[in-house]
Amino acid sequence: MTLKPYTPHEFKVMRVRECLQQTETVDTPERAADYWRKNIPSAPWFDPAKEAVVVLMLNTRRRILGHNLVTLGSLDTCIVTPLSVFRPVIVMAGSAIILMHNHPSGDATPSEADIKVTRDLIRASQLLKIDLVDHVIMGEPGFSSLRTAGYFYA
Repeated sequence: MTLKPYTPHEFKVMRVRECLQQTETVDTPERAADYWRKNIPSAPWFDPAKEAVVVLMLNTRRRILGHNLVTLGSLDTCIVTPLSVFRPVIVMAGSAIILMHNHPSGDATPSEADIKVTRDLIRASQLLKIDLVDHVIMGEPGFSSLRTAGYFYA
């Protein structure tokens, strides 16, 4: 068996949605939830029966640069890694993020897995110097903020 030499490839980074007008400031969980309701359910990839994890990329003034689909999961599980969350933020030169996902059950109460992933991402964000502003879980009809619930620590 003959191995071919490695040839580098050029990649084009694509965003699910880029905000051309950076006028929308997202500095509260309510505003993040409003952004989700206006943009995510209408996306062609969105399925309310599956968890979808989305990262909102923000500039230093907390204005939205864009959002990126991190992963689509199953009814109650998603695989989330720091690489998948922070890669698009680094490419966009973002300074902060809000992580968001939905619970298909409609109950926005954070699970133990949600809390663990959030704490792992907080540590990664500190290393990268990218502020993790909040982790918002969308339910029906409400939402919950892990920062407001006290799961963020210094």
